[in-house]
Amino acid sequence: MLWSTGFISAKYGLPYAPPLKFLLVRFSLVAALMAAVALATRARFPTGMRTIAHVAIAAWLVHGLYLGGVFVSMAGGMPAGTSAMLVGLQPLLTVLLARAWLGESINARQCVGLALGLVGVYLVVREKIELRADAIALLPIVLALIGISVGTLYQKRFAANVDLRSGAVVQFSACALLYAPIVAWLEPSPIAWTGEFAFALGWSVLVLSVGAISVLYWLLRHGAAADVARLFYLVPPVTALMAYALFGERLGALALAGMVLIAISVLLARRTRDQRRSVLPSATTSSGGSRSAGA
Repeated sequence: MLWSTGFISAKYGLPYAPPLKFLLVRFSLVAALMAAVALATRARFPTGMRTIAHVAIAAWLVHGLYLGGVFVSMAGGMPAGTSAMLVGLQPLLTVLLARAWLGESINARQCVGLALGLVGVYLVVREKIELRADAIALLPIVLALIGISVGTLYQKRFAANVDLRSGAVVQFSACALLYAPIVAWLEPSPIAWTGEFAFALGWSVLVLSVGAISVLYWLLRHGAAADVARLFYLVPPVTALMAYALFGERLGALALAGMVLIAISVLLARRTRDQRRSVLPSATTSSGGSRSAGA
């Protein structure tokens, strides 16, 4: 539910700020907020250039590439439903990558569940898909899909033993440093500091960057990447329900049927107990018994 509000807050805030400048302000505020929390609670900061580099790379993928792609595509006119549909392909891509990279096994039942989830996602947002979108319009959201899929696996494999609080400082500072020259070059337009933008920014900082991403990394620490990824199938239908409640966007019969398929797919895609025990040591040791890096 928290993750789904990202599309809603973007819809509120993007009319008043360029997409990357919006994210730059968001990253900077979260970095400052988490720095205060880390210092006040005496969190242990990561040491060693290799560890810091791993944390930064995970941030550039999960935050920089994913959020940047989604915001740029929506600012360019791509409907939120279209973005949700394309990013909704993440479980399929993550499961394949997790199998090849982390050694996580999948069975026939899970494959059926993932396929049903894909069909369900399509049915939920099919009325909003613009099939005439050209490659340039689709490129940002494709990059977002790659970023979140690879980033969650990278986070689990290389950055799972970093304190959540200090890891957030490193991650969001790295994203702000990456975005600052890009924004200065590409987005000179000022931000219109309206009440709507302030609300969207505050929600993005506190609820999404601190709350939702923290939950994501906590889940990655305590479960397989494929298990976590399948939950992203729930984002499009939950977003659709929120859009109906807030903006009056109606849901057709096919969309409701798609939500049922998604619910079934989440159940089918769950790993069995034997599969949980069969995950390779490299995957389990990177997540078990440690704090995850950063919100």
